[in-house]
Amino acid sequence: MAVTIVFLGPLRDMAGEGEREVPAPLDWAGLLAAVGPDIAEQLQQERVNVACAGRVLADKTALAAQDGDEVALLPPVSGG
Repeated sequence: MAVTIVFLGPLRDMAGEGEREVPAPLDWAGLLAAVGPDIAEQLQQERVNVACAGRVLADKTALAAQDGDEVALLPPVSGG
């Protein structure tokens, strides 16, 4: 039973990998522990969003990922 965390944009560079599998279920505290302190610090900023099973969470701290879910970490979009 696992959840896949997908790192996008600069978070991918920070993680050194595109994705990571962690044991399911996964809540907010588990996510912060699984990604390490640098990425956890980024996730706690309002401008970084979290999607679970293809839906962006209005309240990312309510994360409740289950077996087979994909959790995408979405940094702010930039460019023009």
